[in-house]
Amino acid sequence: MVYEKVGTEQIVLLIIGMVIFIVAPIIMAIVWKVKKKEPFTTILIGAATFFVFVMIEKPIQNVLLFPTAMGLPEHSVSRFINAAPILLSFLAGLFPGLFEETGRFVAYKTLLKNRKNRETSISHGIGHGGFEVIFILGATFLNYIIYAVMINSGTFGTVVDTVAKQGMKEQVDQINDIASMLAGFSVNDLALNIFERIVAVLFHIGGSILVFYACKDRKKIWLYPLAILLHTLMDGALALSMFKVITLSNWQLEMIFAIFSLLVFFGAYFMLYRKDTDTRESMLAVKEAENTGDNMLEAKEDVNAKEA
Repeated sequence: MVYEKVGTEQIVLLIIGMVIFIVAPIIMAIVWKVKKKEPFTTILIGAATFFVFVMIEKPIQNVLLFPTAMGLPEHSVSRFINAAPILLSFLAGLFPGLFEETGRFVAYKTLLKNRKNRETSISHGIGHGGFEVIFILGATFLNYIIYAVMINSGTFGTVVDTVAKQGMKEQVDQINDIASMLAGFSVNDLALNIFERIVAVLFHIGGSILVFYACKDRKKIWLYPLAILLHTLMDGALALSMFKVITLSNWQLEMIFAIFSLLVFFGAYFMLYRKDTDTRESMLAVKEAENTGDNMLEAKEDVNAKEA
């Protein structure tokens, strides 16, 4: 198969995209850490939460739903699920919803259990959402650049042939689709990717706020299953389009995604985060006052001891 050359403009756009998707999340994390004087470890724990639980989720999801993607034969369960696109879309949304929100829950209940100030929720969300940008989009655009160079040098066909010899037809089709996309990659495509990641990060921050208060207040534990449900609905809706159950343009799909994400973010922010008076500054002030009170009490006891 002859692949269309990837132009200089497309390669420049891919490089710009890769830089944005790697550098922007890091800058966002640093600005938030400096502005709020938050421990950077909270952000790193958010990033680790995403990585660990996605690494657990994906193999399980693929074995159940997409075994051929792992080079495994289809089985009765996967055939049944794939024959029902709506069920497939729901499950494709449920896996990330269940695992990622549970990851947040576990992090708040263990590593972050003593960090009760409200900024912890956003710090974790920035780490989770920001690392997802780097891990998915940053790495993806790096791969695109490598593919573009291989296409232009005439070596891309060997990659496709290698995959084809392994009998992985779906992967061959995906690689060919990527090659076609790269040849026509435009500013509009880059803008769409940037827009999608911005609203995705806002959604992750909103989800982190929800689960944070589910852990902080036992009366609000219902926020944890709510976060799973919202995440499932969002990813499930995207899957409906991916599996051709509904037909929408990329921008139509992203607008629906954006509206949903913004509702989750602003709902969590104004109904939970803004109403919480346990800011980092206030909690540090209380701790300092307690330490001062303890020192004064110790000094008074010393004076009484001397007088005695």
